Amino acid sequence: MFELFKIGFLSFSFLDLVDIVLVSYLIYKLFTVIRGTIASQIFIGLIIVLLLSFLAQASNLKALGWLLKLVSDIWVIAFIILFQPEIRRLLLMLGRNPLLGMFMQKEEQNVIDIICDAAFEMARFQHGALIVISKSSSIKSVIETGEIISAKANKNLLRSIFYPRSPLHDGAVVIKGDTIEAARCTLPLSQINAVDGIALGMRHKAGLGISEQADVISVIVSEETGSISLTENGELIRGLSKESLRKRLNDSIFISKEKGWKGIFEQFGKQK
Repeated sequence: MFELFKIGFLSFSFLDLVDIVLVSYLIYKLFTVIRGTIASQIFIGLIIVLLLSFLAQASNLKALGWLLKLVSDIWVIAFIILFQPEIRRLLLMLGRNPLLGMFMQKEEQNVIDIICDAAFEMARFQHGALIVISKSSSIKSVIETGEIISAKANKNLLRSIFYPRSPLHDGAVVIKGDTIEAARCTLPLSQINAVDGIALGMRHKAGLGISEQADVISVIVSEETGSISLTENGELIRGLSKESLRKRLNDSIFISKEKGWKGIFEQFGKQK
């Protein structure tokens, strides 16, 4: 099928090319995960054993081939045991690939509920908070200004971070997908000092500032009034109810994802 060329009695098809590219990519990604660790040396050793086994069988070296076959027969089990942490990291990297985002809506819906519940519980006690939800653009420079957390989002963790006596309560929390990437992050401040005649505090200026520069949503809990605000695309919306906040987050995140997929398909169509 779709034969590209032929060497003797061996034919090389387009599917063979795809197969080689996929296997090469997986090996490369695994090596980048384990590079610089002891596991990388073991990985190279396994590759050498497999190559020697192939050469021994091709050269009809029966004794050496039999010995190496004993090793290669159990290499899958040995691979899983030896590289369990690295395989888990590789699967995590693949799972965070944006091309898989269409399968992650359930998790994102849970995160929206977590943010809404946490925000309104903090508002009840007038604990100030600033939560930045990254949609499509990278804000790595902002994340690097804070304390890296890389923990799955949950309500109690958010409340603990913004508890007034917590050393992390100043600054912003950055959430990507269902993960709290960092806390105590420094955000760029907006040059706008007032909206609708009402002066902006530092949290509101920071939330507005990051939304002017990146594709994010900021949820702000006022320490003075306990009111909930949201910023997106340089626009500030005050006095949100729990349901209106949930609806706006839901619409914004999922619409952004749909636009991202539409852009991918359009770009693919242009290339064709």
